Order: sequence, then C-alpha cells, then structure tokens
Amino acid sequence: MSFNRNIEYNDLPDLPPMFDTATRELLINHAIRAARSLAELKGLCETLPEESLQNLLINTIVLQESRDSSAIENIVTTQDELYQAATGDIITNPAAKEVLAYRSAIYAGVDFMKAGKNMISTDLIIRLVQTIRQNDKGIRTDPGTVLMNSITGEVIYTPPCCEDIIREKLASLERFVNEPGFCTLDPVIKIALIHYQFESIHPFEDGNGRTGRIISSLYLVQQNLLPHPVLYLSAYIIDNKQVYYQLLRDVTEKHNWQDWILFMTTAINSTAILTMKKIRGILQLKKEMEDETMKILDKFNKRHELYDLMFTIPYLKIDLVVKKGIAHRQTASLYLRQLDAGGILRSRKMGRTTYYLNHRLLELITGR
Repeated sequence: MSFNRNIEYNDLPDLPPMFDTATRELLINHAIRAARSLAELKGLCETLPEESLQNLLINTIVLQESRDSSAIENIVTTQDELYQAATGDIITNPAAKEVLAYRSAIYAGVDFMKAGKNMISTDLIIRLVQTIRQNDKGIRTDPGTVLMNSITGEVIYTPPCCEDIIREKLASLERFVNEPGFCTLDPVIKIALIHYQFESIHPFEDGNGRTGRIISSLYLVQQNLLPHPVLYLSAYIIDNKQVYYQLLRDVTEKHNWQDWILFMTTAINSTAILTMKKIRGILQLKKEMEDETMKILDKFNKRHELYDLMFTIPYLKIDLVVKKGIAHRQTASLYLRQLDAGGILRSRKMGRTTYYLNHRLLELITGR
C-alpha cells in the first residue's frame, strides 16, 4: 500500500532497508569518517580520570545537551534558569524542570541498560520517556495521534496505532538494535536507521524526539564506540532543523535513505569533533586559570575543592559552597567575592541570591 500521510502508517516496514552495492559503499565510506572521530573521542574520554569525566559530563556537556534537545521541542529555558535549578534551587519554571528531567533520563538509561544485560529494550525506552515527562504514562493506546505543521495545520504524518501494533514495531526494532547477527551494517549507519524508525513509530503521546536522541547516545555506549553517553546531536539538529525534518519525511514518502544516512553520519562526525574541542578547551581553561585562582585563594585551606567546584557547576553561590562542606558561610562569601573582584568569577544578582559565574567556562560550553 502506498504511503498516505492522513492514514495511520501501520505498514511501516521493519529494518533494515535494502541498499544496492553502490549506495552501500558510499554510506560505508561516510561512516568510516564518523567512526574515526568517535574513536578519537573515545580515546580522549579514556585518558580522563573517572571523576573528572563525570563532572565534565553531568554539569557541562550533558546539561547543554538537555537544554538543546528540549529546545528542539520548543521547551526553552535560559542559562540562568537552567543553572539555578542545577544548583539545587527550587524552580517553578516548567521548562527548566523538563530540561533537568532529560538529564536524569540519560543517566537512568545508562543504569537501566547496565542492569538489563546491555540491552536497549522497550522497557528501557518506556523508562526514559517516563523520566523525561515525570509521569507514569507508557505506550499510546488511543487513536488520533497526528503530526501537523504548526503554522498551516497540514497533516505531515500519522504514526502507527495502537498499542498492540506499536509494541510489535518496537519488538522488531529491539531485535535490530540488540542482535548482532540480525544486521551486519556498520553501527554508525545503524544509528541513522534506528533514529528514523523510532521517530516513525512515535510510540508515546509526548517526548518521542527527546527519547529518540537519548537512544542514539545509549546505542553508541552499547556498541562500545564511546565509554559514556558523551556525544549528543541536538545542537547539530538545531542548526539544521529544517533539513532534518525534511529528510525524515523523504525517507517515509520517497524511501530516500541515502540522504538521511549521509546527514546523520555527518552529524555524528561534526558533533564528535565539536565535543572533543569542548572537552580539550575545558581542560586547557582549567589549567590556565589555576595559578591566578590559587593566588587569590592562597590562605584558603580547601582551595582545590573550591576550584574543582568552579568547573563542575559554573554558577556558584554561597549556600552551595557551604552545602558541599568546603567552607562556612562567612568564609565562602569572602572568597567568592575575592574571586569576583579578581575577575576569575563574575557575580550576578538573581532575585535574592548572588551567583558567581565561571563565565569563561560558560562561553566554552555554550559555543558552537
């Protein structure tokens, strides 16, 4: 049956698609380039101490990915709101809460995958979306879900329905993801196929895009292409959003897998290079700022702990330093003000709280 965007796409074909020899060779050549960049990124990650890598990931790169991935779905929060929430402040902004929930989902996904024999299962996928959405909803059960152009109201796509069919599609996708002998394509190519298929199944009422992007990161870890979920594609997708959605549609409507896969392998390669640049930049910045910072903190006993905290959470406040056990309130206030006066940190009053921003670090992690 030919595709009709107004009818539930219950005939969505299972993976993998068939490629002729010339197309397969073209895709493999592009995948090799991306795989080399991933290998270099993996090597860089493996040179870092575990604690340093986790600090870099949790509060810098991962937090920015959470913000970018949410922004694709028009869930927008400012840097100030995001880091206020990350420092433990009580935040009423729903967007900031959703961004932090996305970050939690990434690490919940890693833990769930490790506990489940390294499988990316339907149960794991449901756990991801429930963490992102902060509710207990699962697979869509009711008909009527359509994807529409937000401006014209035109129906773009009607995903499969309902729960029994969606679960069949997800079970087939599970086999493709988890059984090595099921498909021998390069894992970098398979990421593109998996991403398209999940987006097309569209198993949830909301949160499909964010869940799909986490699945791509987890797949890289599962395939041992990266030791941690450090590669995130959201910034690249934001920069090429129109092309991204058009190519997804072209696979569905024209079976144009080639351009979609080339787009995704380019995204992986570019993002791996950018991630390496950011990690190296953060490490270099921390080295460059150390002498100047230590001079200001010369008489402070826990100066190294405070310095590490500056690169773990770019928005510091007195209460956070006290909570971490680094200093009493009066001492924390004194040294944060001295770091501000010395140009190491930059103070900013937000509501009743004064934050001390590691502005040079923020410029690095938020830049393209």
